[in-house]
Amino acid sequence: MKSGPEGGPSPKVSTPCDVHYAGRTIDGKEFDSSIKRGQPTRFAPNQVIKGWTEAMQLMKEGDKYELTIPSELAYGDRGAGGKIPGGAVLVFEMEIIKVLPNRGEL
Repeated sequence: MKSGPEGGPSPKVSTPCDVHYAGRTIDGKEFDSSIKRGQPTRFAPNQVIKGWTEAMQLMKEGDKYELTIPSELAYGDRGAGGKIPGGAVLVFEMEIIKVLPNRGEL
């Protein structure tokens, strides 16, 4: 969707990041959005679903991707919170706003 500045920092698996995202099911039903809340969310790649863990480590600060995540890299057969049915393919718009320093990786 868009690329951040060339040579920008990329997170490692435990690097915290400020991220904006919007998630929807493959049929377009939005189930969560930090964008609508007006506040980015902070987490490291190893704190989220497997599909995000993989994608975030390929991104750099300022990148904005659209991700289509198969069920096995999302919430699997169990689904999540009544909003995401089991076996759901999910689509996310994700932007890494800031890659933060991780003291363990300095």
